[in-house]
Amino acid sequence: MATSETKLSMKLLIDTKAKKVLFAEVDKDCIDFLFHILSLPLGRVTKLLKDRGMNGCLNNLYQSVEDLNDSYLESKNIILQPECPHLSKPYDKNDELCYSAACTCGPAANRGFVKELQVKYMVMDDLVVKPLSAVSSITALKDNFNVKDVGALHEEVVQFGTQEALKLLKLSLESKTI
Repeated sequence: MATSETKLSMKLLIDTKAKKVLFAEVDKDCIDFLFHILSLPLGRVTKLLKDRGMNGCLNNLYQSVEDLNDSYLESKNIILQPECPHLSKPYDKNDELCYSAACTCGPAANRGFVKELQVKYMVMDDLVVKPLSAVSSITALKDNFNVKDVGALHEEVVQFGTQEALKLLKLSLESKTI
């Protein structure tokens, strides 16, 4: 997600009777993005979300560091401008989530977090990720969602960009479901 124009695509399975998204069908790029969230420094996450009404007191902690005189700190930049591990340079506004950056962790890391397989993934509203197959879909519909009328199910393809990514990040820190 190097630019705000970059969009990922996902197919939502919606129960129209319950008016609920059951799960999203996504490919490798989307899963790589979701797994990438776990590698973000907490200071960067706080900076990204501080103007978006983030709950909790991390904003206060972040603001305290910003407000402290430099004479009290070894370096504000280590906390407020953490380096992107993939670029060995500070995160920058244009690389909001530092996604799709070249990694210095070795050749395998340049391919993302999941292998290049011809597979789709199921992402639940609690961010549980599983490989998607016909059997796993049917099992989830029966066991997780108690769907009785498959005629009430509807597919919808949506685009997922920087704004949606920041919203997902914020919600995932505040709620058990998104």
